[in-house]
Amino acid sequence: MSKNEDNLVEAEGEITNILPNQMFKVTLDNGHCLIAYTSGRLRQNKIRIILGDRVQLEMSVYDLSKGRITYRN
Repeated sequence: MSKNEDNLVEAEGEITNILPNQMFKVTLDNGHCLIAYTSGRLRQNKIRIILGDRVQLEMSVYDLSKGRITYRN
């Protein structure tokens, strides 16, 4: 399967828990909780994400329980 941008949902949320391997538990503005990991650009530039940060993330329409953090506010 190709990574098509039509299959992505963008959302905003807050970091509520920090997990190992740069994974985070994020609560969206609508109250939905999911597990997210940092995107390649955030890892490459060593952007630190701490508890309580506001982040933008993308999720696949096929699995809304996982996401990728693309920007830290």
